[in-house]
Amino acid sequence: MSAAPEYPEDLRRQVEAYLAALRFVGPEADGVAGLEEAMRYSLLAGGKRIRPVLTLATARAAGADPAAVLPLAAALELIHTYSLIHDDLPAMDDDDLRRGRPTCHKAFGENVAILAGDGLYAEAFRHVLRHQQGEPAAILAAVAELAAATGVNGMVGGQYLDVTERAPAGAEGLRTIHTLKTGKLIAASIVCPLHLVLSDRPARIELFRSFASELGVLFQIVDDILDVTGSDAALGKTRGSDERLGKRTYVSAFGLEQARTLAAASHRKARAALAQAAPDGAAELERIADFIFTRSS
Repeated sequence: MSAAPEYPEDLRRQVEAYLAALRFVGPEADGVAGLEEAMRYSLLAGGKRIRPVLTLATARAAGADPAAVLPLAAALELIHTYSLIHDDLPAMDDDDLRRGRPTCHKAFGENVAILAGDGLYAEAFRHVLRHQQGEPAAILAAVAELAAATGVNGMVGGQYLDVTERAPAGAEGLRTIHTLKTGKLIAASIVCPLHLVLSDRPARIELFRSFASELGVLFQIVDDILDVTGSDAALGKTRGSDERLGKRTYVSAFGLEQARTLAAASHRKARAALAQAAPDGAAELERIADFIFTRSS
């Protein structure tokens, strides 16, 4: 692409302000302020907030006020942060750096980091169920989508296939790992808000689902490329961790140049699917798709 796409920073700022205001310790939970500190340490470490920004951008593309889905967007980021904390643990990827600073287990200890991740996951569902406005059936549909995306048939299942090396060999097995491990939560970032704002148009939700699924694949291909070509400073984490752990990636399976070709093809598929789902245009989602394709960190 000839120019770097403009990321929707206005939506990212809304997300950051909302997350900064979150507190998790109630008056009945005396003595657990240190746990909240660990949770907020990882949650407020920054980043592009791609998942919650996708949620806000999707709401706008569907004709709703992005601010109306901020509780849902925050829940997605809490869950994403929990997954990063657990990914970084010594039993998983054993990483010391995340978002440019020591990982949660390095800063607070492995035991507290495990509990911080557990707490973020639970608080994500508590928050969306208590604070998200909408028709009860629509909220339940969104929450069910989110739970499925992060459970055995989603993110956690993908992690299991990755760490146990139980996925089938070849391109399809690799795609299965990453569709579950990374793609499901990214897809949920798009589909969940649609349950709230397009609950009466299930066919259109399915069109967006095709875009969402391909965007998740694109994100992972680019992530695998950056693990080889990026720098620690730009990535905010240790470069080359996939190779160090002997993980199956698009680069290890296909080589760097072919992985780039696959990323370009996935980007085209995602943009084509989005054009079908939003024939009148969805400028912010288009820019996010372009940003994911061209990102350097």
